[in-house]
Parts: sequence; structure tokens; C-alpha cells
Amino acid sequence: MSKLNQEALESLDSMREVMADADCLISQAEVESALDRMAQAITDDLGDKLPVFYCVMNGGLITTGHLLTRLGFPLEVDYLHATRYRNELRGGELFWRVSPEIPMAGRHVVIVDDILDEGATLSAILEYCKEAQAASIRTAVLVDKCHDRKAVPGLKADYCSLEVADRYVFGFGMDYKGYWRNAPGIFAPKGL
Repeated sequence: MSKLNQEALESLDSMREVMADADCLISQAEVESALDRMAQAITDDLGDKLPVFYCVMNGGLITTGHLLTRLGFPLEVDYLHATRYRNELRGGELFWRVSPEIPMAGRHVVIVDDILDEGATLSAILEYCKEAQAASIRTAVLVDKCHDRKAVPGLKADYCSLEVADRYVFGFGMDYKGYWRNAPGIFAPKGL
């Protein structure tokens, strides 16, 4: 067996072990219910505004996909890619990979992401939207992590239905070392 194949198998075993030992903090049923509540609130606020939704890649992909199918009004979708984690467990400097294509000027904008942790990425994206002269800017995140380390004191998402304790979490868009974004719920590894 080649060294590359051996490393892949060790990684596979390691990732399976992480999931097997993880604590399920929020079940898939609870996530689905939270997305229903979020969709209703967004519909009430923006159902007649022709908004544009910007998915924050990669974390926001699953949340955005599940959220958009619950919205029964016309909207546009785009994405942007700004990250601080780059497959690491701790965030670093903000890195912009892709800027959005649909212009924000004069538009009602909704930024969709997986989690509001410290908020440095979200704060930078909000500043970008302001500079782009969006008519209004709202944020939708699946999970808000409860702690007092927000990049901007008091930073809250406009739409958020779930909170988690101050632990490293993965699943439903959030990753563990690049893996398990596809986990059906919100999980925390033992010891983190």
C-alpha cells in the first residue's frame, strides 16, 4: 500500500472515531425546526422585496440550501468565500477567496452562514456590504455560539434559531478539520 493510501485510511479511521465519540448537541429534527422558524421570519420581513441571498462558502452551503427551499418568494442567490479557519481548529487572519458576482447596490441583502462564533468573518462581510451600498443588510446563521468574545460587542445575527455552548462544533455545514460538514445535526468532539 502506498504512503498516500495509508495516510488516507488513517484519516478515514480518525474521522470516523471523531464522529463515534462526538456529543450530539442539536439533532437533525431540531435543526429542521429551527430552519422552519428562520424561513418564516425571513418571509415575513423580505417576501415582497426581491432580495439577494449570499451564501458564505463553505460553511453556509448546507444551511443556505436547506433554507432556500423553505422560502416561497422570488429571490436571487450568489455566494462569497471569506474564511478564517482554512481547515484548522482555530481562526486566523481573514482570507477572501471569492467576491460575489451579483451587485449589492440598492439591493436587500441576506448573508447566510453556518455559525456566528467570534464574528470576525461576518463583521468583515457586513463592512463589504455597506461599502457596496446595499439597501439593507441582514444576516442569517444557523447557530450562535454563546460566549463573550465577539469581534464586535453585541454582534447578533438578524435570523438565528439555535444556540450552542462555547465548544468546537461541527455538522450541518460546520467542519472538523475539513470533514463532517455533512453530519446530520450539530456535534462537538469529546474534549473540545
